[in-house]
Amino acid sequence: MRKSKSDDAPKFSELVTLSKQNTALIVVDVQNDFVDSCGSLYVQDAESVVPNINRMISDARSEGRLVVYTQDWHPEVTPHFAKDGGIWPVHCVGDTWGAEFYRELAVAPDADFVRKGTGGEDGYSGFSVRDPQTGNSSDTAMERILRARGVERVDVVGIATDYCVKETALDARKRGFSTVVYCNCMKSVDLEPGDSDLAIDAMIEAGVEVRDA
Repeated sequence: MRKSKSDDAPKFSELVTLSKQNTALIVVDVQNDFVDSCGSLYVQDAESVVPNINRMISDARSEGRLVVYTQDWHPEVTPHFAKDGGIWPVHCVGDTWGAEFYRELAVAPDADFVRKGTGGEDGYSGFSVRDPQTGNSSDTAMERILRARGVERVDVVGIATDYCVKETALDARKRGFSTVVYCNCMKSVDLEPGDSDLAIDAMIEAGVEVRDA
């Protein structure tokens, strides 16, 4: 007996599974120097969102989705740091305690990892880095990792809303990925009052969906 077209059509549950598998979770810079109160660039109350981030990691892994962690990973001397002409205190120097993941973050052993700023660049986005002196940009491995897995949408969580989360989300949109950020899974530096709101507005303007997990 011939099957009808409806018999051949994928079931709703299969479509949901396919949709989830095409979505990756990007966990941005949940590192000691940003999240631990002893960190050199501690983001106020950042540790409070880690349980929410962990729940998203657990859900992604249970659904078989790709999880990618980013890390600031700077050399000891870089124009990114105030002591060398930049604006930031020394932070997340490679192979130091400050660059390690925060102790309470769930780090999936089968995940992918993207380190940024390794050559002294500004590494705000998980997708690209910029030479602070020439302004030249270059790609990280992020897009290649996502494309290799057929990812079409990214969920972005982590630290900080007004810097690395924002720049990662904006870069994802520029590269054609549907992008969602989660307010209860990120915290802001807020160097200036209102920076967080401005970051949210910029992401919304670029087509990023903003919601709670």
